[in-house]
Amino acid sequence: MKREDFETAVAEALDNLPLEFADLMSNVLVQVLEKPDAETLASVDLDPRHDTLFGLYTGVPLDERGGWYGNVLPDVIVLYRKPLLAACSTRSVLVHEIQLTLLHEIGHHFGLSDDEMHAWEEEFGGLDNDDTPN
Repeated sequence: MKREDFETAVAEALDNLPLEFADLMSNVLVQVLEKPDAETLASVDLDPRHDTLFGLYTGVPLDERGGWYGNVLPDVIVLYRKPLLAACSTRSVLVHEIQLTLLHEIGHHFGLSDDEMHAWEEEFGGLDNDDTPN
């Protein structure tokens, strides 16, 4: 899949997330990179020989922002194109996996704990997708 087509799939995934997320996301940029480098994988305790990463959030979670927060660069959610494409057999599965990856990274933005995020991902794991079992 060409990068332009992938970015269209990302836009579709974003458009189909629950609307309340858009209201809660503040100062966040979604970016597409080809794949995570070894340093990025190591920074999140993944082994580049065996592990991969679909997305990564960097920034200041909402629950850590105080009166000092202002005039700062946006937080960033990175989606890694090649690992996502390698894991998905159809376009609709890809859009669904992008949605789940975005949900996970948005969870970091909201400051959710790992347990809270797991429950949240389970709740939204059934986002509309005809090719993905719920």
